Amino acid sequence: MQLDHNSTHFKKRTFPITLVCEQVTNAPNIGSLFRTADAFGIEQIIFCGEHIPLGRKMMKTSRATEKSVKHEVKTNALDVVSTLKSNGYFIVALEITTNSKALVDYIFPKDTPIALVIGDENFGVSETILNTCDATIHIDMYGQNSSMNVVQATSITLYEITRQLK
Repeated sequence: MQLDHNSTHFKKRTFPITLVCEQVTNAPNIGSLFRTADAFGIEQIIFCGEHIPLGRKMMKTSRATEKSVKHEVKTNALDVVSTLKSNGYFIVALEITTNSKALVDYIFPKDTPIALVIGDENFGVSETILNTCDATIHIDMYGQNSSMNVVQATSITLYEITRQLK
């Protein structure tokens, strides 16, 4: 029998993870990131950019999770990442690079808060941000495409991080 929201046995939990979104500006993606953040119990989302659409289009996919997930909007992603790093966060970018490690093989620190940086839907995480990160990870892919939707990739990554941290 399928369980409804009130019948599940999941324990509410918050993980020391901050999601930093560099220039993620697609409203449905932003709404879905709220749902993903809520599902994985992350501490907060920081949207970075000039035009972050937090209106009706975003709310169609967020399903009211924007009310329960702590979030803020900042203009400069580098300032956000630098501040988090100076506050003791381990900074991890989700991007395919010449130095990135496969998510499946990566061991995340258990005693340090983590900031997961995701990038623009078309251009990914900027080189400037990549240069400040403690690690860069990617998801191995086996088809013809070398990328996937930012929300799908974030969901897979948050699943693995929280699996390791719990």
